[in-house]
Amino acid sequence: MAKHGKKYLEAAKLFNSEATYEPSEAVELVKKAATAKFDETVEAAVRLGVDPRKQDQAVRGVVVLPHGTGKTQRVLVFAKGDKAKEAEAAGADFVGDQDMINKIQQGWFEFDVCVATPDMMSEVGKLGRLLGGKGLMPNPKAGTVTFDVAKAVQEIKAGKIEYRLDKAGQIHAPIGKVSFDAAQLNENLKALIDALNRAKPAAAKGVYLKGIAISSTMGPSARVNTAVYR
Repeated sequence: MAKHGKKYLEAAKLFNSEATYEPSEAVELVKKAATAKFDETVEAAVRLGVDPRKQDQAVRGVVVLPHGTGKTQRVLVFAKGDKAKEAEAAGADFVGDQDMINKIQQGWFEFDVCVATPDMMSEVGKLGRLLGGKGLMPNPKAGTVTFDVAKAVQEIKAGKIEYRLDKAGQIHAPIGKVSFDAAQLNENLKALIDALNRAKPAAAKGVYLKGIAISSTMGPSARVNTAVYR
């Protein structure tokens, strides 16, 4: 069993481990229990009633959180010519083609998200091992392989996140920072759950939203009443 420090154990006294809370109550508890000296991330963990081993029950997609994540994403765009200019105008932090590929091959990773135009993917694909291992490979399902680079960059900067089912049948995603007000965190959580409901696979049977919990980086988690979102 994991050992926790005094601050965590003190914060845990605020929670009833047997209870499920309404979203607004859960958010307030998580904010109150965050005692770290830095602005902790608030994360949602959602347990879904799907079989992660079956391809027809995979859950993966993107959602733009109405209030962002509280983190400024550094965006790298692989593009040429006019598309490179569009990416720069949209606010991309780094734009290039072979020059950026060479930098990454030399060990440069000072970015958080990669976007690529489809015509660049034959070259970007050579970085599969380097980018894939860090979850940075552009992917059409995540909207990061597209000719509409301006829209992709703007959405990422506005707070677009990618969610993906893990091997345990759960989705983990940030919904903001402890410094956000309760209404912002509630609206971000609702946007995430709404997106997951829309992404429900046709092959999923029975209860789909099995459990929702939210927590800060260093704090205990609060279980949320799933009936609110069904």
